[in-house]
Amino acid sequence: MPAKIHKNNIVSTSNKNSSKSKKPGTDQIPVSFSTFDTIGFDTNTIIAWYKLMHLGRRLDEKAALYLKMAKGWSYHAPFAGHDGIQLAIGQIFRSGKDFLFPYYRDLMTCLSAGLTVEEIILNGLSKDADVAGGGRHMSNHFAKPSIRIQNGSSCTGNHCQHAAGTARAIKKYKGDEIAIYSGGESACSEGYFYEAVNGASREKLPVIFVIQNNKYGISVPVEEQTANTRVSDNFIGFANFKIINCDGRDPFDSYRALAEAREYVLSGAGAAMVHADCDRIGSHSNSDNQELYRTKEVIDEMKSRDPLVRFRDLLLKNKLINEQDIKALEEENQSIIFAAADKVEPAPEPLPESYKLYLLPEAIIGYEDISETRYVQDPTAPQLTLREGINLAMIQEFKRNPNTFLWGQDVASVKKQGIFNVPKGMLDEFGNDRIFNGPIAEDYIVGTANGFSRYRDDIRVVIEGAEFADYFWPAMEQLIECSHDFWRTKGQFSPNIVIRLASGGYIQGGLYHSQNLDAIFSHLPGIRVVCPSFADDAIGLMRNAIRSRGVTLYLEPKFLYNYRPTSASEPGEDFIIPFGKAKIRREGTDVTIISYGNAVHLSLQAALVLSNEGISCEVIDLRSLAPWDSKTVFDSVKKTGKAIVAHEHYRTGGLGGEIASTISDELFKYLDAPVCRICSKDTPVGFAKSLESAILLNQNDIILEVQKLVKY
Repeated sequence: MPAKIHKNNIVSTSNKNSSKSKKPGTDQIPVSFSTFDTIGFDTNTIIAWYKLMHLGRRLDEKAALYLKMAKGWSYHAPFAGHDGIQLAIGQIFRSGKDFLFPYYRDLMTCLSAGLTVEEIILNGLSKDADVAGGGRHMSNHFAKPSIRIQNGSSCTGNHCQHAAGTARAIKKYKGDEIAIYSGGESACSEGYFYEAVNGASREKLPVIFVIQNNKYGISVPVEEQTANTRVSDNFIGFANFKIINCDGRDPFDSYRALAEAREYVLSGAGAAMVHADCDRIGSHSNSDNQELYRTKEVIDEMKSRDPLVRFRDLLLKNKLINEQDIKALEEENQSIIFAAADKVEPAPEPLPESYKLYLLPEAIIGYEDISETRYVQDPTAPQLTLREGINLAMIQEFKRNPNTFLWGQDVASVKKQGIFNVPKGMLDEFGNDRIFNGPIAEDYIVGTANGFSRYRDDIRVVIEGAEFADYFWPAMEQLIECSHDFWRTKGQFSPNIVIRLASGGYIQGGLYHSQNLDAIFSHLPGIRVVCPSFADDAIGLMRNAIRSRGVTLYLEPKFLYNYRPTSASEPGEDFIIPFGKAKIRREGTDVTIISYGNAVHLSLQAALVLSNEGISCEVIDLRSLAPWDSKTVFDSVKKTGKAIVAHEHYRTGGLGGEIASTISDELFKYLDAPVCRICSKDTPVGFAKSLESAILLNQNDIILEVQKLVKY
């Protein structure tokens, strides 16, 4: 197999797929369709591979039949024309050792990698016993986490980030596994795919990116996706990155390419890409009709290259098997499928009420546990600011669990160590192997954390999701992914990640340095959101977040980092704040003020002023936004009869609306006045001090609202 050097990487090209670009107006990259080259493979293997390919194809046809019969498999993406590369991926994958990240067209891949026919039909019919996730995910999304075939998303290609993250963990732990990403050519147009390739090549990670190029993204031809129709040519400039092009119809050529890629990544030289030229013989899926955008001539020509037909001809022409025996083999496959179908079809569907299960893994100390360790503030002891409290908690947890890691932007520069110095000293104490910088690619920072935590369950990843919360938007698709991983897999995988974000205003930061995202995060099922306002709570919440499984958004009001009123003496090492447990910061009888973050301090200041007018305010610090402590809030409102929610986020769509609505729904008979919200204005936060002051919530806003409410 000839190889040539292209700048910083190696490009290997199979003799069968030597052309670089697509002919204009045609439907495929031109290749030489000589018979499959089986040199180096014994007869038993060749016949076994044909049997497996035939079984996969007949099973794919069975899926389409279920659709026609309205029995299930409501989403079906046929793999015909991808047979060779998919069979080879499954054969190169070492079950229970390597990590395989398939995509929605990978039925043959998963069958070859170790899923049984029965398990594939269970997934297609969305049965409770589906090993991917019990019918919680779309059909045709095959997985088996117990043997490390990962449960992938429907977000096209975003599992490339997870594969890179898992490969990073493999390298950190000096393992000999590999991570394999499988996807189509159109997913390579996504920005996060470039982030994954850039990161994997720079870090020399043991990951293989397999690109199954069938030249169509649903109806969009490849030439409308990319200038290089052989998509691997887009990645020639990446260092430490080996590119191997092969014929994806041919299982033997594909296997050789994957074996070469595996050898390269296991050497530690870098990551690899195997680009497989394929045909998509069928439509994109059952909801697509390719005859609307492809001519009959093109479709017929493509069918003439059918890998299964060519493989069968090879066996017979080379007399590796006779017609009678091959028919017996094919009939046996049909019997296997019929038997599996008979067993699966009557199997139970998920119970409707089971949707409540596996939303979040249990926390170390959760909502129902109110045994928050009490400690007495010692004013003579050193007082920690909020920033120092977060720093202390992380250092203590990193000492406690050696499988804890931190990365993000600017967290591991020799002297800088965080733009707000929150992780200061951690690089010096724990070294660059556990504390390291990430590229300015927020999606990659979060996505690789998801993948990294797949390597072993005791791993905990703390990331600075962005230098400012405002810059987190590119990572939202990975946050969404994290939010339903545990639910989607029926509890088989939990991304154990703490996402730290410097949040909020009052620093004259303007756009992209002063916004809040707390309401957006709090509305997502499957993640926890906390926001400490005092140093001791910062410590207790961080301990719970790191020790617990699952995803926690840890919002840090940056104005409070060095704000002295947040200071507290260091609590004991057993001090942990439960998720979903608020704290009454000031007791009162006339009105309840519910707040969090910066608004807590504004509320306390307002309550002090109002007390001089004879108005007694009870101030509740939520601390935890998802879940939030309705019990403490309800008990207070029952006592005062009046409630105000004060928060820094916008009024419209803010968390205050949810809290106010819940109070009104549950406590209407206890209320002496409407539930009020006092918030920042419904506008971005301006940079000029006059604009910032006019836009953000302030102490006087709260005072005026309380005065109005008590007179109701």
